[in-house]
Amino acid sequence: GSGDGQGQILQRFPEKDWEDNPFPQGIELFCQPSGWQLFPERNPPTFFVAVLTDINSERHYCACFTFWEAVESPQPQSHPRNGEGEEEQEEPSSPVQPAQLFAPKSLVLVSRLDHAEVFRNSLGLIYTIYVDGLSVSLENVIGNLLTCTIPITGGAQ
Repeated sequence: GSGDGQGQILQRFPEKDWEDNPFPQGIELFCQPSGWQLFPERNPPTFFVAVLTDINSERHYCACFTFWEAVESPQPQSHPRNGEGEEEQEEPSSPVQPAQLFAPKSLVLVSRLDHAEVFRNSLGLIYTIYVDGLSVSLENVIGNLLTCTIPITGGAQ
């Protein structure tokens, strides 16, 4: 086809909505404003922040880090052949599909706070762990990024 597709949420944290901060519906539409398309070559990663406003006029900052992963071409590369016993001829009207195409994959962080540089660094860390195939659980990394311990006044550090 045309190489156009739809975004799909593969994984999310938290897995269930928080009462005071529900998961934004249609977030996959904001990740790729130009549409989900396959490319014949790998593009460099991109980062941007969109501001979503909910029904209560509260802002949600949607930081999006997009990179491209190789996918197999959905169409065969071989040319059609004539019947048996005939000389093989390539039909000039049959375009040869590239052996590999690249599909966008996005990491998204949604926050009520406006800290674009922190978002970029956090998503960059998750991307690096994913791409380098490090044996670290993404759930643990995200938990560590989102969790902070505040010491009790006068208590142990």
